Parts: sequence; C-alpha cells; structure tokens
Amino acid sequence: MGVEIKESPVSDSQFDEMAAFVRDYLQASVENEDDGGRMRWYPWHSAEYRFNHILNVVEIGEQIAAEEGADVDVVRVAGLFHDIAKLEADQEEHATEGARIARKYLETHGEFAPSFVDQVCSAVEQHSHQGDLTDLTREAQCLVEADMLDKAGANGAALMLLRMGYEARTHVDAAEMVGRVLERSEEAAERVESDTAESIAYQRRKRVRWLKEWLEAEVPEMGD
Repeated sequence: MGVEIKESPVSDSQFDEMAAFVRDYLQASVENEDDGGRMRWYPWHSAEYRFNHILNVVEIGEQIAAEEGADVDVVRVAGLFHDIAKLEADQEEHATEGARIARKYLETHGEFAPSFVDQVCSAVEQHSHQGDLTDLTREAQCLVEADMLDKAGANGAALMLLRMGYEARTHVDAAEMVGRVLERSEEAAERVESDTAESIAYQRRKRVRWLKEWLEAEVPEMGD
C-alpha cells in the first residue's frame, strides 16, 4: 500500500500573497502612527524587524511541526499572522487582534476549510500563552516554541547589540547584553516541550554562551 500524500490547502502563490499582505500591514502600522513611528529608532519596533522575525518563526515552526507530527500548514500560516498586530495593538491584545485579522483574511481570500481557519486563528490567539505548553493544541505549541526560539539565538544577540547603541552604551557592555540573551535562551529551553524544540534550544544556547565567553575574553572592562 502506498503512502498517502496530503495535499496542502495553501499553494505557494497563496502563501506568498499572505506574506506580502502581512509585510504591507506592518509597514502601514508604522506610517499610521501619530508620532511618525515609534519604531523608527528602536530595532524591536520596526516593520522590517517584525517581518523578519515572522519569517524566522515560520521557518522554525515548520521544522518543529514536521518533526513532531503537527499540521505544518496550520503552523506556517499561523506563524505569518501571529505578530501582524504587534505594532498597532497593546501587547496584551495583539494576539487576539492578530487572530481577528487572520480570520478576516482567510475567509475572504480563497476557499479554505472552516476547520483550517479555526485552527490557524486558535494558534495565533494562543501564541502569547504563558502557562504550560501541553495545555495547547499541538499546532499552537509549535508556534509558541518557534516564537521563543527566534529570540533566543543569534537574532536575539544581534538585536541586543543594536540596543546598546540606542541606549548609548559602549562596547564594553556587549558581554552583559549577550548575557541577557543567554538567560532568555535558558528560559526557552526550560519551557519548550517538544524534542525538536529542545534540540534547537540546545544548539542556540550553546552558540550564545560561546559568544558571551568570547566577548568576556577579548573585550576589556573599563577601569574605575
């Protein structure tokens, strides 16, 4: 008996259109701000960073979902929409607002099954869950894990170093700032549940620790 191949409900062209919509929505969020864009000077609050983070989460989420037997299509579409409202809604509300935008988009672009739309929107709404990840659906768990892991490695370290300039810090603070990413990496390693996410967390934590140790060894501290 041959292996049944499941046909994806989302074509490559549909996914590309979704990604373009998310990118444009984020950019519009910046342009519509009354103060001209709070994210203009701070790396975490730029449309460019947020979209790059979203694409990273999609990639990591796909990897975890594929290895853990979750619905890859649900996870990658939820990954696209999970932070779409991040730049315009309050932090406590951005997941719920993102789910609302995702539902409106999916119900008006294509003929996606209601069950697929429900799963995507549920994962988006739950991606800020702070409790036990085993309480979530498998797809939502993959999304939460991917979201944490993107901030726990080289991407998080690079952003911390950029933050030094924003805060007028000197290069001697680099090890301290990367140390914060290491702490985040360790917290992520403790929270994730899937074997795949644990493996990714281990590799990222090891690299960040190496970077911190390298900085400590070669960047001298300021004298009193």
